[in-house]
Amino acid sequence: MFGNEKIKNVLAYLFCAVFVAVLVILVVKNVGMSEFFNSIENKTFDIRQKILVSSNYKKVDKDIVLITVDDASYEYLVERYGEWPISRSVYADLINYVEAQNPKALAFDLMFIKSMKSKTNDDARLVKALKSYDNVFTSMNLDNQSEEVRKAVDLDKKFSVNVENKSSIDFVKEAGFSNCRAILPQILENTPNVGMINVSRSNDGVLRKLPLFMVYKNQYYPHLAMMVAQKAIGDNTKDFLVSSNKTVKFANRNIPVDKDGGVILNWYGAAGFTFTEVPLYKVVKAMYGDKTQKLDFSNKIVYVGTTAVSLFDTKTVPVDKVYPGVEIHTTFINNFINNEFIKRVDVSVDIVVSLILALVVGFAVYKSPTVIISLSQVLIAILGYVIFSYFMMKYCNLWLAIVVPVLAVVVTFVAVYIFKFIVKSRDFEHQYKLATTDGLTELYNHRYFQEQMIAQIANSKRYNLNFSMIMSDIDFFKKFNDVHGHQSGDAVLKQVAAKLKKNVRSSDFVCRYGGEEMTIILPNTDYEEAVHTAEKLCALIAEKPFKLANNKESNVTVSLGVSTYPQDGEDAATIIAAADKRLYNAKENGRNQVGK
Repeated sequence: MFGNEKIKNVLAYLFCAVFVAVLVILVVKNVGMSEFFNSIENKTFDIRQKILVSSNYKKVDKDIVLITVDDASYEYLVERYGEWPISRSVYADLINYVEAQNPKALAFDLMFIKSMKSKTNDDARLVKALKSYDNVFTSMNLDNQSEEVRKAVDLDKKFSVNVENKSSIDFVKEAGFSNCRAILPQILENTPNVGMINVSRSNDGVLRKLPLFMVYKNQYYPHLAMMVAQKAIGDNTKDFLVSSNKTVKFANRNIPVDKDGGVILNWYGAAGFTFTEVPLYKVVKAMYGDKTQKLDFSNKIVYVGTTAVSLFDTKTVPVDKVYPGVEIHTTFINNFINNEFIKRVDVSVDIVVSLILALVVGFAVYKSPTVIISLSQVLIAILGYVIFSYFMMKYCNLWLAIVVPVLAVVVTFVAVYIFKFIVKSRDFEHQYKLATTDGLTELYNHRYFQEQMIAQIANSKRYNLNFSMIMSDIDFFKKFNDVHGHQSGDAVLKQVAAKLKKNVRSSDFVCRYGGEEMTIILPNTDYEEAVHTAEKLCALIAEKPFKLANNKESNVTVSLGVSTYPQDGEDAATIIAAADKRLYNAKENGRNQVGK
């Protein structure tokens, strides 16, 4: 019996742990809750990235060089040219200067929009320079501006790519745009190397990923950083496949994309402390004759962009609150070269992990003897899993969820403790019942009767009340056992006990005093009421025959005695003795009656 009870408890625990884990997952998947928990999960990603950055584990490619319009360059250029933006001839000269050193690629995270009316020759020089080299790239942006403000122009198909989408990602919904901020028409006419520079922020405003493709007028357009990365490794494909498992394969790489089509970036450090940076003012000095500037762009991936805060091209990323857009591009390229984009594991993996943790922790808590040990086990499990998730990101570039599994562990801990409390309460009630109940008749036992007598005396004395007790005895019970056998005697005892219990108030206490004697304590009852109750019980027992163990029947009668506090005494022994004396009188006067 005990083994079966133990198995039931274990099965109940397993059900409890699984139910709790599933409940947590369903709650988290609720639309409103999902946003909340996703925001927390994103923060855990940021923390892991910051720790990875501080450990200097990830290395940046030294062949990636930034030419930056930093604060010093901005001040120098405004002083030299008298205005911002500076003449586009400067960028034309920069292209020729850098290209003379044979870089792998040269990209501008700058948008050359509108023609500067008084400087059309400068625009022409820039267009010529862009046209002259097949490894020079410039940028453009897609948006959803109203056509009342800006007409949505058509873009040449040479800027688009072919995407076969076999995944569940809806690129139109996630990265679709209705307008574009077109750059100089001359640039669009003379070079195919124009990429989009749109970014993808989470709901908390933090940029953690970049979109690979954007959709405009039913055409797919690649991100500038992806085009530069392709050029750097000599890949020129324009045909891409997004597989059913959300990966984009090209250049012998499987790039994982998120549910919205973006790639999650693996970050390298805070702004200004990651990639090799050359201030633009030094490049300007060098290309206009300053021999003191020793700049090497040979075989480098060169990116030109702004880092000055006053030029407003900064974003908040996991490792820094003010991060230049150009460094986000080079982070993508570095990820691409090292093939270390972060892959967010599928939600099914999170569910399995949550279930396993809930089961393991729940079982450990269930078996733990103390709360301290249970809490220690839970904390160790949480800490161990958090550390595990950190190393999975470090060595496998996998983003395992932390929030849902940890929440499942905590809720399972609480649920199992509630379960343990219920089980222990039930065990306590069972033990208490065993200690206070007669096993045969299921009436309160002699010990409990004595305790209740003392309690009733104290309560009646305190509130100036009275109470009564009835003592009953089955008539000729010894002879009955001799004739019908002890099994029939036990059957009669049980049936008499059941009748007594059924026909008194729920507030009365029916007890087995010993042998065939049974007592009833009647709180707040005077002598006359108690005698009336005793007479009713006497008649009910004599009314119908009782079933015996051998399927026979026999009539049974009882004799009863009644006593009342305080008339018959002020202590338990005296009150019991008074009831016993009247019971004896009932027997002496013919039995099957209440003694006077």
